[in-house]
Amino acid sequence: METTEWIQCAPFERLLQMEIMEARDGGASLRMPVTPDVTQGGGLLHGGALMGLADTAVAMAIKSLLEPGTRFATTEAHSEFLAPVREGDVFVRAQVTGHEDRHLRGEALVYDAANREVMRFSARFTIAREDFEQLQGAPHDV
Repeated sequence: METTEWIQCAPFERLLQMEIMEARDGGASLRMPVTPDVTQGGGLLHGGALMGLADTAVAMAIKSLLEPGTRFATTEAHSEFLAPVREGDVFVRAQVTGHEDRHLRGEALVYDAANREVMRFSARFTIAREDFEQLQGAPHDV
């Protein structure tokens, strides 16, 4: 899939070698290789790298719904690690699950190369107040 300037990896995601496979209609799929640079001392994929992948996937799903340039950030996140990963690629599928005022919610499932679920992730993102007001066309007290 060709990505637009709006839906593409930022420097952090490129550092982790993430690839956006799809981002449209409130959903996104990404891939990330397990390399020695993203493992912890025991040789397992670092939990922070998994969270970064899942967070990025939800962000790309959100971007597929918002006007280009809309600023937003993760304001709450929860992850449940289910299985370790040592090698291969990890894949994530994310979906926007709710939208109320400035707040969007999303969920992601991360799988290893054998299609085994390795992490569940959910998060809330908040649109910058100024951008939200612009999207609404009038100031709001939110």
